[in-house]
Amino acid sequence: MIPLSDDNPRICFPRATVGLLGVIWAVWFLFQGAGFNHVWLATSVCNYGLVPGELTGQARLGTGVPIGPGMACVVDDLTLNYLTPLTSMFLHGSWAHIIGNSLFLWVFGDNIEESMGSIRFVAFYLICGIVAALAHLLTQPGSPVPTVGASGAISGIMGAYLVLYPHARVNMLFIFVIILRVIPVPAWMVLIWWFLIQVFTGLPELTRMRPDVSGGVAVWAHVGGFVAGVALVKLFANPRLLARRRVAWLERRQLGAYRTGP
Repeated sequence: MIPLSDDNPRICFPRATVGLLGVIWAVWFLFQGAGFNHVWLATSVCNYGLVPGELTGQARLGTGVPIGPGMACVVDDLTLNYLTPLTSMFLHGSWAHIIGNSLFLWVFGDNIEESMGSIRFVAFYLICGIVAALAHLLTQPGSPVPTVGASGAISGIMGAYLVLYPHARVNMLFIFVIILRVIPVPAWMVLIWWFLIQVFTGLPELTRMRPDVSGGVAVWAHVGGFVAGVALVKLFANPRLLARRRVAWLERRQLGAYRTGP
């Protein structure tokens, strides 16, 4: 399932959402070589990605993790490592990774931004990303594998969307072998289903016998970011902006009823 859009009305241009997307894509092209330069990509992920074992000291110095043909990411103790919970959320590992994250941010981010205001939204985004990084640290404290991506912060936005707009409809692209179909689905159903997938995928990681069984995806970062979004959204939401959005929502529903009425 891939979200394409929602039926939640947008009142104004989502400056912060577009700004975050602009930064993410600028980093991808200018700093990571858009994935075409394998050395640039591997170096950025290794140096600025989050390596849990480096922050906790549980990964042995000098441990190497293969990260590309003839390349390895080596565990070190540089001061820069303490900034990686922040820097890692603006990096990505592939075209599919960045396109997927960008799509989720675009579909769910604009309405959450309008509910908070641009400045609060950016703060909320960063805090959810940091909480997501901490969740990954807690569940994989000794991992020498670098982790990158905005998905932890975006998970926080999805958690906020569940709280504020559970009954909005999300146009989801379903792929049935060679058949493509777009189906509107209630947001609460989409988001809870997504959250449960993350939880059940990550549960085996909580046993010492089966570390990192999620195929390299930091699913507990997703869970941590989502929970942070649910818990913090009411603190960041602006009641005046929420009221304005509620009026816009009612007007849109009434207009729809008028157009489809007798």
